[in-house]
Amino acid sequence: MKDVMHHWLPDRHLGVAATLSHADELIGQVADLLFDYQTQPGGVVGLMEVPAGPFSRSVVERVAPISRKVPLLVADALVALRAALEHTLFAEVEFLDGSSLDETAARLVDMPASDTYEKFQEWKNKRAKKGPPSLRVGSELMRRIDGLQPFHRRSDPHMHPLARLVLHTNHAKHRTPALTAVRIAAMYRDDQRPQSIRDLAPRSEEPLRVGDVIAQIPIGTQVPMTLFPTVGINRPGTDRWPVLMQELDEISHWVRTQAVPRLVTGMEPPEPALPTHYEIAVGHENERRAIAAGSTTSAAERHKQRLEAASVRADLADMISRMNGSPSVGQITAWLVQLTDEEVLDQVARLKATVHDPDVMLRNFEVIKGLRDEALEFRRDGNLPPSGAG
Repeated sequence: MKDVMHHWLPDRHLGVAATLSHADELIGQVADLLFDYQTQPGGVVGLMEVPAGPFSRSVVERVAPISRKVPLLVADALVALRAALEHTLFAEVEFLDGSSLDETAARLVDMPASDTYEKFQEWKNKRAKKGPPSLRVGSELMRRIDGLQPFHRRSDPHMHPLARLVLHTNHAKHRTPALTAVRIAAMYRDDQRPQSIRDLAPRSEEPLRVGDVIAQIPIGTQVPMTLFPTVGINRPGTDRWPVLMQELDEISHWVRTQAVPRLVTGMEPPEPALPTHYEIAVGHENERRAIAAGSTTSAAERHKQRLEAASVRADLADMISRMNGSPSVGQITAWLVQLTDEEVLDQVARLKATVHDPDVMLRNFEVIKGLRDEALEFRRDGNLPPSGAG
């Protein structure tokens, strides 16, 4: 077995792996709620067609309400991520200066998030006399903290993960939980389906509201559209509404792969990286081995894959059912459901986008035919419901 133990992580910092795992579990709970929300019957957004002169406008008639538990869990996850930083810093101060810090010095142990060099200097000066020796100007630990500060990102320090983390957690602690809202992440005409939604131009981050016009076409024409509604989170004090799961993933990834390792080692993040999560609901005789056995796939990545697979299953069921000799849509869906998300995404990746290219169309036909045959074989084995089902 390959040695993947995290030898760079001292015993005094083993607890941070559990804190990071707890944060990922909380993000996973957010993801579960969002998945149910985004795949609910009837959809997240309801539209109606409204005549407007020679045009017909697609107007938002309904936006499904978001569970209040979502922003509460988001706040918990972000607080856990900030705790991972603060606990790591405090443990390192105690190791360097001894565990008998007086109360005054202990209160001065915190992780700054300075967006300017001047603010960081001010933070340092406040620790010059009464702060712990390890946080005095010129110390090794101070150098590590300095390297993580947002002001080093000259283009936009407020976009630095640490700046965003502190912005969200301060707002959640002192004002209200995170504000969430539905927005359209992507939209395309069905006759112009892209190979991937990543190929589409980014859309406005504005929250979707009843009465918004999202499309306009000449009256008498029909242009089916596919929408990808998502849930955004407001960055406090701004009009920005980034995708909630992406915001959580970017911040948690930075804390796990950059901030914690650099605070601990003072060097480029060593390998292997800490896992996104491992089993923390039980005790372990060998904590390091349990950490080494953890996963490196984040809750946000799992959520993204789960949503893509759900969309792909519906598309594949429709395409396969149109082929002669296919099982019913219900039977095809039952076959697709028993495939893993990875297997479903691998299958659809075999299909290529085409603009009436005969060779590509023939290849896609053969792929779909092969999928139909797999569904038929699965039915013959007695694993699918009767033809009338679904």
